[in-house]
Amino acid sequence: MLLKQGMAMPDPVDTRLQIKMPPFLKPGDTIGITCPAGPVKSADLQLCRDAVQKWGLKIKYGNTVDKLWQRFGGTDDERAADFQQMLDDDRVNAIMFGRGGYGVMRMMDKINWDKFAKQPKWLIGFSDITAFHCHVHAMYGIPTIHADMGNGFNGSEDEAAKSLKNMLMGRRQEYSTDGFNLNRAGTATGKLVGGNLSLLVAMQGSKSALKTDDKILLVEDVSEYKYTIDRMMTNLKRSGMLDNLAGIVFGGFTATKAAEDAYPMSMEEIIFEKVKEYAYPVCFHFPAGHQRENMALKLGTYYKLEVSKEKCILGEVAEPKKQIIEMPLMDSTSLKSESVKLVADSAVIIK
Repeated sequence: MLLKQGMAMPDPVDTRLQIKMPPFLKPGDTIGITCPAGPVKSADLQLCRDAVQKWGLKIKYGNTVDKLWQRFGGTDDERAADFQQMLDDDRVNAIMFGRGGYGVMRMMDKINWDKFAKQPKWLIGFSDITAFHCHVHAMYGIPTIHADMGNGFNGSEDEAAKSLKNMLMGRRQEYSTDGFNLNRAGTATGKLVGGNLSLLVAMQGSKSALKTDDKILLVEDVSEYKYTIDRMMTNLKRSGMLDNLAGIVFGGFTATKAAEDAYPMSMEEIIFEKVKEYAYPVCFHFPAGHQRENMALKLGTYYKLEVSKEKCILGEVAEPKKQIIEMPLMDSTSLKSESVKLVADSAVIIK
């Protein structure tokens, strides 16, 4: 895998509007760590602390670090209060979550996002944190970062850690990975959204559900049986989430559980079966998910996806310039023309 670096509760928001980017970090800024899902001990955050400090940044542990209630990093109220404090604290410039597991859905509706919507900051994580990614994108259209969390660091020089550092500092990232025989060739540009498959399915039917039309969808998961992946991918298909994508990127599907009954199809064949009827590009084995190479991705911003049997390239691109076209609408009673303004995710905007 090659890494290429370049420089730098309301109703759901219309995510076709211009992106509101959180400020990038600079030396001396502070990253807060809180645990909205599973518990984390401070000793398990040492590699993360060392790396962040080498980057010239400060780190602040929330009150949920070293907390344990049931299987969570504190009670629902404690986890919500800790996250809320960091959202509202002007001295915290970005928030990295301690770990995934399960628990975000239990506390996320306790959060007041008003200040965050006006003064966004980077939210960093993956796995169960997909619930936050989906909610923030659906409700506010603010980008977030799909990347390693506090307990997943392997040192400051680890490729995944370096990709996160570069992203937080405002450098655009481009990744190239080896091809796969089930890749479907093509090129697409669109907003990158998604994350953990189990959470994408769990968000359906709620105000946090993603709208995926004209977007590039990222999908990964861990510790699932083949039949549960089959069921969840079928759910995405039946719900229409796969119908009108610009492209789809499959990350790691790791630590697959062995089922009692044989399922001869490979994981990739099971997944491809759900997207084979479409024409958009498909990339398998992208370095994102529950694996050592979990490269940082800026969800909610534009990427260009280039796929072939030989390789897959995914890189950040600038937000498309808006072209204005006037389309008159006729009033059904007075037959008077009126101009209507609309905004699209594509490079062309209809007005």
